[in-house]
Amino acid sequence: MAEIVGAVAVVVSLAYVGIQVNDGVGASRSASVNDANVALQNWYLELGSDEQTSNLFYRGMMSEDALPNQEEFQFMMIFHGVFLAFQNSYWLSVEGTLDRELLDSLTAAILGVKDTPGLRRYWRQRRSYLNESFALYVDELLERDTNPSMEIYRLPERN
Repeated sequence: MAEIVGAVAVVVSLAYVGIQVNDGVGASRSASVNDANVALQNWYLELGSDEQTSNLFYRGMMSEDALPNQEEFQFMMIFHGVFLAFQNSYWLSVEGTLDRELLDSLTAAILGVKDTPGLRRYWRQRRSYLNESFALYVDELLERDTNPSMEIYRLPERN
């Protein structure tokens, strides 16, 4: 009788542990999704909230040539910051913590600017600073035949 009660207790304990592990995995995934979104949200807010930074980044995106030294350095660092956030989301997706659909929505921003001179310049200079499998993922994005709206990046017409 004691063995039966012990066996039932072990089964109940294992079921409880399984439920706790499952809850922990769900909480971990939720935290990862939140962290990925917050990282990009903060990048966009910081970029969009400072007129000088916004102007510098916009000029860097649209310029065929490198900006003057200090400005080009700032442009590259701003861009690299967001690519590190993209890379983090990519790795969370690879390991199964972040849903692939969310990764695609986060990295859609790359598709929106893939044809700008600034992205091409950034990618030539900084690609090797990122993990190779992520770089290959971005290479695939850059090769896609897309026609996203580029209205936000159009230069205003001068009178």
